[in-house]
Amino acid sequence: MSPTDAALRQHLEAALADDPQQVDVLTRWDRWGPDLLAGLAEVYPQHPDLARRLLDLVAAAHLRRSDALRTRDRARLLAPDWFQRPDAVGYACYADRFAGTLAGVGERVDYLRELGVTYLHLMPLLQPRPGENDGGYAVMDYGRVRPDLGTMDDLEALAATLHEAGISLTLDLVLNHVAAEHAWAEAARAGDPTYRDYFYVYPDRTVPDQYEVTLPEVFPDFAPGNFTWDEALRGWVWTTFNAWQWDVNWTNPDVLCAYAGIILDLANRGVDCLRLDAIAFIWKRLGTDCQNQPEVHAITRVLRAAARMAAPSLVFKAEAIVAPRQLVAYLGRGEHAGRVSDLAYHNSLMVQIWSALASRDARLMAVALSRFPDIPTTAAWATYLRCHDDIGWAIDDDDAAAIGWNGYAHRGFLSDFYVGVHPASFAEGLAFQENPVTGDRRISGTAASLAGLGLARTDAQRRMAIDRILLGYAMVLGFGGIPLIHMGDELALRNDEGWASVPEHADDNRWVHRPRMPWDVVPQRHDLATDTGRMWAGLQRLVTVRRTLEPLHASAPTRVHATSHPSVVCFVRRHPAGDLLQVYNVSDATVALPVHDIAGHGAELTLDRLSNRSVTPYRGEHVLRPYAAWWLTEER
Repeated sequence: MSPTDAALRQHLEAALADDPQQVDVLTRWDRWGPDLLAGLAEVYPQHPDLARRLLDLVAAAHLRRSDALRTRDRARLLAPDWFQRPDAVGYACYADRFAGTLAGVGERVDYLRELGVTYLHLMPLLQPRPGENDGGYAVMDYGRVRPDLGTMDDLEALAATLHEAGISLTLDLVLNHVAAEHAWAEAARAGDPTYRDYFYVYPDRTVPDQYEVTLPEVFPDFAPGNFTWDEALRGWVWTTFNAWQWDVNWTNPDVLCAYAGIILDLANRGVDCLRLDAIAFIWKRLGTDCQNQPEVHAITRVLRAAARMAAPSLVFKAEAIVAPRQLVAYLGRGEHAGRVSDLAYHNSLMVQIWSALASRDARLMAVALSRFPDIPTTAAWATYLRCHDDIGWAIDDDDAAAIGWNGYAHRGFLSDFYVGVHPASFAEGLAFQENPVTGDRRISGTAASLAGLGLARTDAQRRMAIDRILLGYAMVLGFGGIPLIHMGDELALRNDEGWASVPEHADDNRWVHRPRMPWDVVPQRHDLATDTGRMWAGLQRLVTVRRTLEPLHASAPTRVHATSHPSVVCFVRRHPAGDLLQVYNVSDATVALPVHDIAGHGAELTLDRLSNRSVTPYRGEHVLRPYAAWWLTEER
């Protein structure tokens, strides 16, 4: 230990002098202190006092931490893989659309437990700006809950209720920007130089125009450009997403400390996981697209280390919708491996599932997913079929070329297909944020509407639509990591036809797939004669079987393989407790597959755990019905 490290440890010890459990934090300093110092040295070498400031925040947060949460910390330190286990299943929803208020969410815990949920992500609920607020991502106050949902005390009470039910709580933390009405922004407008430096402000267009040369537009329809003139500031402020969302200046160490304090406060409210929203954007560098810069990962390392010392039961989930070669870095590569976010969204899996369903062809999926590098064994993917956001067709041109396709043409086909203009389409999606320069069109719509339930006219067509959704969820739950169910998918909810009736939503058709929970329909989940009942039963079966399969522990990687039939793909998971071979038919046709196509991945794997039946070939071929999903293990 260097003299500087020893002095910092002594400083922390002195700050915790009156706490009988100070040894817990000091031990965590010994474990995670080097991570904090390494990250600071990479980004803020000119601020030697910064480590001491962060340790003061750590000590203060620990002293405020409840006995119940300290007990939870010790339990999670003994079971750090809690989010990697096969019984981990997530559910994502807006609190108001699910149950009205935070107290209402607490009253619906039994519903979540029946589905098998162990992880609840409540979409943005911290106080946003009034009016348009990007679905809650324009935060005006990180220390308050939206008044219509409740209070911070209600949030703390909900966390305790969830913990008693075996459910962890996830909230969003927007790192890249704040609302233009945030207290930091108001102080900047009032002329406070300290808070003016919390943002990127330029007196004229000289520097902004230099940046704009390489900056993309996130929302070209309603937020063109990346800078907005503010009269009170007398300057151009950086606004990547909307004019009323001001990017914060992470080169300023005061910003780092401010967010560290916010993180530790939310952890002390009982939050178990923070979804780090827009994390890819937080560091700016001239001549780049200002995404995925190396400093992003060093900053995450610092914040994670601080959280591990004060609240080690808290984990981070990176919301980084970026190219595969860039995405893995958010879980850690090189010196940051296993030292940054614990979870990251596997956006490519979602894209490839919908691509395969539209084309009835899984070859692109096999190529794209097989090119992902392995992630740290202590981390996990967050997998999903749908989310609160739109679907952007992140199809790599090289991946498409590998199977003889044109990437640009395929992205256009997918957009046409899912808005229903392609003659073979079964979907009812809406185009979101069409960019005439690039030709990109993202897609909005619920899983059920994109899978064809709305256009189904016969019982057979409705069953096939449900089978499409269940096939997608079989892949999501079978890939490894923590699968996320987006609210309403478990009931096969279709598009909300009244999405535009709320004035603040009228310009954002993503609200079409954010319907309110129809609690009057929920009782149908036990009626197998209904679409709701079929969907619920099928999804619950997947969840139930998943928790019995140790090979689905996230520490094991998934290998994706093509077969001799373009519509069939295999996921293979090798694990010391036993292997798992998954076979999926992504088409609406019955497929005959040669035995050798899957036997090569494990001839002894013949028991389909989803049907609890052995799969038996006939004349050297396996027959897979439309949208078949097999999870094969050894016979028991």
